[in-house]
Parts: sequence; C-alpha cells; structure tokens
Amino acid sequence: MTVLTPALLDRIRSRAARYDRENIFFTEDLQELRAVGYLKPRSLRELSDDQRLLAAYAPATALGINMHLVWIGVAWALHERGDTSLDWLLADAEAGKVFALGLSEPGNDLVMWDSLTTAETVEGGYTFTGTKVSTSLSPAWTQLGTFGKHTAEDGTETLVHGFISRDSPGWRSLNDWDTLGMRASQSHTTVLDGAFVPANRVVRVLPVGPNADPFIFAIFANFLSLIASVYAGIADRALQLGVEALQQRSSAMTGDQYSENPDLRWRMADAALALDALEPQIHSVVNDVDGLVDHGMGWFRKLTGLKQRSVETSRHVVEQVMRSAGAGAFRNTSELARLQRDVLAGIYHPSNPESVHRTVANDLFGG
Repeated sequence: MTVLTPALLDRIRSRAARYDRENIFFTEDLQELRAVGYLKPRSLRELSDDQRLLAAYAPATALGINMHLVWIGVAWALHERGDTSLDWLLADAEAGKVFALGLSEPGNDLVMWDSLTTAETVEGGYTFTGTKVSTSLSPAWTQLGTFGKHTAEDGTETLVHGFISRDSPGWRSLNDWDTLGMRASQSHTTVLDGAFVPANRVVRVLPVGPNADPFIFAIFANFLSLIASVYAGIADRALQLGVEALQQRSSAMTGDQYSENPDLRWRMADAALALDALEPQIHSVVNDVDGLVDHGMGWFRKLTGLKQRSVETSRHVVEQVMRSAGAGAFRNTSELARLQRDVLAGIYHPSNPESVHRTVANDLFGG
C-alpha cells in the first residue's frame, strides 16, 4: 500500500508552482516524504507505481526523488539475487539517509562504460577527481554514488564505483541549476577534487567497457524504469487537465462544450490511446526485474526501449493536450505550460534516441 495519501499529494501539488517559479529545491516535499517512509526500500514495481503517481502531482519532485530510489532499487535487486554487497545501503535508507547519483559527466557519451573522472588509490580507499553533472538532490543528499577510472602502474584501467559521504572534504556543488523545466530537482553540477571514498564504501571495481555485472544491470534496470514511470505520470496529469479544459470551455459559435467538438475529441482520444500502451509495458519490465527473469542481453533492448517510448509518448500526450486546451495553457502560470517544460527534460536523460536505436539494432542484427 502506498504512503502517498490524497492529502499528502495535494500538499505536494500546491507547492510545485512556487518551487518552479522561484527555482528552489523541494525541501518541504522531501521532509514530508521522508517522514511517511517514502524513501525506504521496496520492490521496483512498488517504486514504479509510486513514482508515476507522485509525478502526476509534482514532476520535478518525483524526478529528484528518483535518484535516491534508483540506488534503493539497485540494492534491492542485488539482494534478491543473493548479492549482499549493498545491504548496508538498504539499512541506511531505512535510517533516513538520502542517496544521489553522481554518474553523468559532460562529454562522456560512453555513460557507464568509461569515465572522465580519475580514481586514485590512497590509504584506506580512493580519491575521485572530475566533474559530474545533473546531480539531482544536490541540496540534500547524504551519500553520493559515483565512479571514476583508475589506472594501475602496469597500465591496467578499471572503473571504481563507490559512495562519497556529504561530510567528506574534496567536493563542491556549483549551484548552477537554472533550466527550462524540472527546476525543483536542483540537479547542480558537482565538482570532485580529491573526494574520498573509504574502502568499505567501494562497491565495485570493474573493467572499462561494457559488462554484464549485476550491479551495472541493476543501475540500468532501475534508472530507466523509474525515469519511464515519472514521464508516464506527467502524461497522466496532462491528459486529466486536457479533459477538464475541454469540459469547461464552450464555443461561441455553436454554444457546445469543446468536449463535443469532433476534432478535439479525436486529439484527446489519440493521446489516451498512446498513453494506454505505456502501463502494460512498464509493468511487464518492472515485474520481470522483480521476478528475476533472465532476458540476457535482450534486457538492454527492453529497458532502453521502455524509457524511449515513455518519454516520446508523454511528449506526444502533452503536445496533443496543449493543442486542445486553448491559449490559456500557454500562459506561464498554467500547470500545462509547466508540464510542457518538464516533459522536455526527458530527451536529455540517458539513453538518448540514437543510443536506443543502436541498442535495438544490435539486438536484431548483432554487433
């Protein structure tokens, strides 16, 4: 059972416009969500359903929280597969710690297969030096999951994954998040300058390049599924607002509600048909992750395809609603205008369309 009660969701929605307008972090939302246990571990299906619901009320809050929940999902997925290496993370999440993703780097289109950040061995662990972008939850995280490349004396290169504590020296936030949409996520650039990760928080040391380690699979599975869920939630809300707008407006020419206009009814039905196709696909993927189904390398086609379809479908739904709801939707104070800005952020999350199509083509033809 979700902890997202109607009263809580209404309070969260009531703050979303101010967060966006003032470009500030969703501090009150986070406090309330943490207090009711929303940040605690649970299955990917539960996380996905919750995030879709939350995103319909406050997309930027949902996107920010996503980055914490991705790590929860990674640790959960590993535990379910008999790997206890991240059980400490589940315990910390139960205790109220907030986790964030410090993975994306400017100019690194290899994503998880290489890193422009350097990882150096020091007594008791590693230090990391580099730049990470789109660090959601920047004002609030207590543990930042990151990675960098270590080069041994013999030239061997490995990717070191670990968690930086907020009270560790050697990192700073640039407080530079001033974007078109998803503003409350406050996903600032993070500069690592010798940030220390102790050995007991180093969770993987992997070879450079693609690999099938369960840790990497779990990152892809949770990130892509939960991103898909957030954007589906935006589309849910947009469709609801579109229906309400057409029911509240009438034609001066005919006197009929616009909800009776056949062209507008077609647009809204087209949006609904597209959105209807998302739910079974999302549920199929997250249920298979929770059910330990082995799709082998086919997983990457399923996961990247899910993210791509959800983002593009959600953009289509919002577009159809904006074309139907009237010029009032174009006003800056309109919730639909904010949803249109927020949904655009989906095209910048990995995997991008080019990468998705390469992945699917490789699944079809090899490569």
